[in-house]
Amino acid sequence: MIASQQDFVQAVRARVAEVVVGQDTVVERMMIALMTGGHLLLIGVPGTAKTLLVDAVARAIDLQFSRVQFTIDMLPSDILGSEILDQSTGRFRTHKGPAFTNLLLADEINRAAPKVQSALLEAMQERKVTIGSTSYTLPVPFLVIATQNPIEQAGTFELPEAQLDRFMLCHRLTYPTCPQEEEVLRRQLAMGLKRSEEGAMPKTAFDMISGEPVCRRGDLTEAMEAVQRVHVSDVFLKHCVEFVRLTRAHPSIELGCSPRAGLAIVQAARARAFVLGRDYVVPEDLFELAEDVVLHRIRLSYEAVAEGRKSAQVLEEILKKLG
Repeated sequence: MIASQQDFVQAVRARVAEVVVGQDTVVERMMIALMTGGHLLLIGVPGTAKTLLVDAVARAIDLQFSRVQFTIDMLPSDILGSEILDQSTGRFRTHKGPAFTNLLLADEINRAAPKVQSALLEAMQERKVTIGSTSYTLPVPFLVIATQNPIEQAGTFELPEAQLDRFMLCHRLTYPTCPQEEEVLRRQLAMGLKRSEEGAMPKTAFDMISGEPVCRRGDLTEAMEAVQRVHVSDVFLKHCVEFVRLTRAHPSIELGCSPRAGLAIVQAARARAFVLGRDYVVPEDLFELAEDVVLHRIRLSYEAVAEGRKSAQVLEEILKKLG
């Protein structure tokens, strides 16, 4: 078991670093999501280790992990489960789907039809699902980390604002630096072969994930309790309220942030302070998390889009007013 709550964070980061090169900010956002129970949307081009990161974190903490590859022909029952007729007894029995897990990776979530996205919405918000006429509570903790490819739009369905708002954070992955990419190549060259009977094939990064976790679910629970003890001042709360209000009043924004954005900032700021070893939040937490909390929750007006304005530019203007 981990000796202290702070050691929990360092142990998970060290284990993930054995498999993934760089992406420290993404790991920090995943830790924030885990310790606050918020859902996370990762947007990045193929090959930026989105799936590998989620898998590595789940195994490091000994969480139940399920991965669903979303496709256009998927049905809600493929995620939630269904009732199946047992021929031997003539009765229906419940088959629980991959949503009954601690960490659900929804790969390329925007490829699923709206009906499937709506089915996932109940699970994300209420932590329960309905199969037939019966409601089932999902395991605790339950967290959805979804991925989205920003460059392919054919065969995709844009996520509605109602579902986007349920993601506490939306992080945009970038390419690794040159030294980091060189290290990726070195690690790949040193992996060797995976043998099975008389055959063999080159190992991948997924084969390098250790099966032995570095901590247990109880350690995560203790870390979550520690996050709840992080102090949030009244001044910080006022800044959060003012920040959210400015998104609703900006002339270039047609749809501003809901109150859920303010809740997300406060909770995420608490967790970020804990990850960085503080027992109190500071204004820097708000400014660092603003992009991940806000950009997927606002929609620019038609006039602003026609003028070529970007959401990130508008957000920067709002943060300058707040500062």
